[in-house]
Amino acid sequence: MSKLYFSYSAMNAGKTTILLQSSYNYLERGMHTLLLKPAIDSRETDSSEIISRIGLKATAELIKPTHDLEVYIAKAHNDKHIDCVFIDEAQFLTPKQVWQLGRVADDLNVPVMCYGLRTDFKGELFPGSATLLAVADVMRELRTLCWCGRKATMTLRKARTGEAETEGAQIEIGGNERYVSLCRKHWREQDTDGMKAKTKRSLL
Repeated sequence: MSKLYFSYSAMNAGKTTILLQSSYNYLERGMHTLLLKPAIDSRETDSSEIISRIGLKATAELIKPTHDLEVYIAKAHNDKHIDCVFIDEAQFLTPKQVWQLGRVADDLNVPVMCYGLRTDFKGELFPGSATLLAVADVMRELRTLCWCGRKATMTLRKARTGEAETEGAQIEIGGNERYVSLCRKHWREQDTDGMKAKTKRSLL
């Protein structure tokens, strides 16, 4: 039986790179994959592409919160056999959509691989991630590092002044200019200065 997978991490752990490489592995063997991403992620110039930080990219289909993913994927599967579904930025899925993906794995027998953040800049679970943690068959933590060398598990949002933000909307799209991955200790300290100091020392 196919499974629902959730690979999660803080920012900049290479989630999108791994997604694209995994999809390529299927294609290289003559199989067909379906790449999806929430329409809310508008960081790329061409919003219909999934683009990694190291430059890998592939065309994806955009999904909205109103889409029934079970129906959506079933139709695509009927049109052309799908060997695996890949979803980028899965934290932006609705809880209902996560359950729909579970039915895709259970009833259509198509594996679904979701990649996303576990928590937001306040240290709170995204609704999509919370539901994936509850119902996914397989969960994998992808690791990245804090500036201190420890495993980064938290994501800090920076204001345009460089200071840490502790209030605001849960969803605000941005990249390295807005978000920093930190270990829990330095996230608790809301430490953006430590990273700057280490960078400065490395240049001396």
